[in-house]
Amino acid sequence: MKKYIFKRIVYILIALFFIITLTFFLMRIAPGSPFASERALTPAIEKQLNETYGLDNPWYVQYKDYLLNILKLDFGESMKYKGRSTNDMIFQSFPISLALGAQALFLAVGFGVLLGVISAMYHNKLGDYISTIIAVLGISIPSFILAGLMQYFLGLKLGLFPLSGWKGFSYTVMPSFAMALSYMGNVAKMVRSSMLEQNTSEYVKLARAKGLRKWSVVFKHSLRNALLPVITYLGPLTAGVVTGSFIVENIFAIPGLGKHFVTSINNRDYTMIMGTTVFYSILLLFAVLIVDIIYVMVDPRIKLEGAE
Repeated sequence: MKKYIFKRIVYILIALFFIITLTFFLMRIAPGSPFASERALTPAIEKQLNETYGLDNPWYVQYKDYLLNILKLDFGESMKYKGRSTNDMIFQSFPISLALGAQALFLAVGFGVLLGVISAMYHNKLGDYISTIIAVLGISIPSFILAGLMQYFLGLKLGLFPLSGWKGFSYTVMPSFAMALSYMGNVAKMVRSSMLEQNTSEYVKLARAKGLRKWSVVFKHSLRNALLPVITYLGPLTAGVVTGSFIVENIFAIPGLGKHFVTSINNRDYTMIMGTTVFYSILLLFAVLIVDIIYVMVDPRIKLEGAE
């Protein structure tokens, strides 16, 4: 296990190097300037700003300086928010995105598993049809469309939830459901398919023959094995929830990291764009590693390549 984790960390570092390099050069070849939107900038002031942020240096000097700063976990100072470092902006806004993402992840997995179990246990019956319809609708409707519909009907027309902002739990309900619904549909379909397969296995038939009740067999035996595909899906699910929050946070005016990321793209804030990209890349790469380790803990039959 230790050998496998060490190898994966090495691969993560290599992947991060390529992500950092690609992001750096994409930002440099993009047309325009981070100060293009500033009003009435004289050539002298623009030259001074370029010198302050090192943009007048050759590309290889900028690249070297950026790599050295990344090694020190210093993402630099924002080019649009004067006097604010990218690190401070990330660590102030990320807890909001983390809370929203964790809530959406909980809803997606929790309700997805529930719908999948109901659908499998009432196969080709009313419960199966209703669960399947909900899952298909969730997969079909994009999160930003669902967010707009929820704002219009639940927020504006019915007044059940606030339209935007971040001032309490009620403000998290609509954005978290908007992010979670499509992934909830995917989880439900995976659990349904896996549960139907487990219900025909020999050990489930034996448990029923011993007199165990239907739902006791589900929770004690078949559900655990049926959840293995869901655990595998947690890595892409985490990535989807994180990147999906970029749009949803803007729609609901949530002051999270996703909103800062989209704003930085519009403002050509190079340091904020690259810092946020590297930060999210680190989170997602380690999330995939953690999911792989959990998968082995849940199912000891799985052997990790390179593990002792």
